[in-house]
Amino acid sequence: MPHDPVPALLARATQLLEAEFALLPEFGAAPDLAGMERVLEATARRLADNYPYFHPLYAGQMLKPPHPVARAAYALAMTLNPNNHARDGGRASSAMEMEAVAQIAGMFGWTEFLGHLTSGGTFANLEALWVAGRLAPGRRIVGSEQAHYTHRRISGVLQLPYAGIAADSRGRMDVDALEAEVRKGDVGAVVVTLGTTAAGAVDPLDRVLELRRRYGFRVHVDAAYGGYFRLIPEALDEPARRAYAVLGEADSIVIDPHKHGLQPYGCGCVLFRDPSVGRFYKHDSPYTYFTSKQLHLGEISLECSRAGASAVALWATQQLLPLVEGGEFARGLARGRAAALELDRRLRADAHFEPLAAGGPELDIVVWKLRAPTAEQASELARKLFAACAARDLHLALVQLPHSWFAPASPAGSGNHEGPVTCLRSVLMKPEHEAWLQRIWERLSAACAETVGE
Repeated sequence: MPHDPVPALLARATQLLEAEFALLPEFGAAPDLAGMERVLEATARRLADNYPYFHPLYAGQMLKPPHPVARAAYALAMTLNPNNHARDGGRASSAMEMEAVAQIAGMFGWTEFLGHLTSGGTFANLEALWVAGRLAPGRRIVGSEQAHYTHRRISGVLQLPYAGIAADSRGRMDVDALEAEVRKGDVGAVVVTLGTTAAGAVDPLDRVLELRRRYGFRVHVDAAYGGYFRLIPEALDEPARRAYAVLGEADSIVIDPHKHGLQPYGCGCVLFRDPSVGRFYKHDSPYTYFTSKQLHLGEISLECSRAGASAVALWATQQLLPLVEGGEFARGLARGRAAALELDRRLRADAHFEPLAAGGPELDIVVWKLRAPTAEQASELARKLFAACAARDLHLALVQLPHSWFAPASPAGSGNHEGPVTCLRSVLMKPEHEAWLQRIWERLSAACAETVGE
């Protein structure tokens, strides 16, 4: 593991925080330091049973290490363990949450909005669809078949009908299929995904908004993974650039700071363009907090207790790395995007591999299959290559996609284009992935030579 500068910085900051409360009388017994040392040593040994998520050779799932300042700020806040349900439970951290959320909303051009942090993208999406259901009771929710499965599950929890819309061969929502659904007149909200989990696909938000003007439904954007790419439009291809350019016209947006935002789990964020939807959250509890007359976050959130430490970590990170185009944070996103484009280029030049036939990655996720006569054979080779890469400390992921997405590049007569095929998937979301791409490729090539031969 790399040298960790956090403990020294945290120790100094902890001293400063403790000094702020130095006038309070001492209390409590000293902790059992010997017992704590024993347990923490055992904890460290248990935690070693993990993939090296922090390292650039881990390029599988959507796991990005928190920034050191986020880790330090989170740990510092845990000295107080604030609860951002209300100002009584998290006075400073509530204010920091509001500031941090306003900075996220500013990426999309919003200055008047309603928003807050959540425990993750699932709960953030639940709140967005809950509001959609309150505005259009009983009407259907629709989303791409490549949208996250949580939308169908959430709709079931909310007892709202849900329908999946076909996706094209790059994993993007088919707008013609969407229009056929909304023309029926019973769709209350359309979920548009900017950065699908499987392939990082970007739904054509600009075209969906054109349909909204004609058919009058609500547009919710699930940008849990891809929201921050709004900061690097010049690095995206034209269809994705058009989608991000109109992101501010959505009715609600979800983004996950614990993905590209360099935050610890769990930290999601939900934003509503119309602040008046806050009326749906109104409650009159006899046991809530009354020492402040200001609106508290518990009055605009379905969750009650929420970790104030998450807000502190996010605030600190955005103080160090502002969410602006051309800034250091945006440059980190661009490096991951460049790594994905380079990996895709190399895969297309190698006779063993078949990336998506319709085009390269839209964000920083690359998917490809092994060349083989059938989907079953390609799937088996993918599983073997996955294991061979792991043996070389290169950690990828497996994903199942429609075999037809690769059909135009497959040998004639190979058949079996309708069912799924197991593919390899690489999420190049760490800025270091650009510098490590050559070493990643060397390991992948060596594993491929062992698996399928030269």
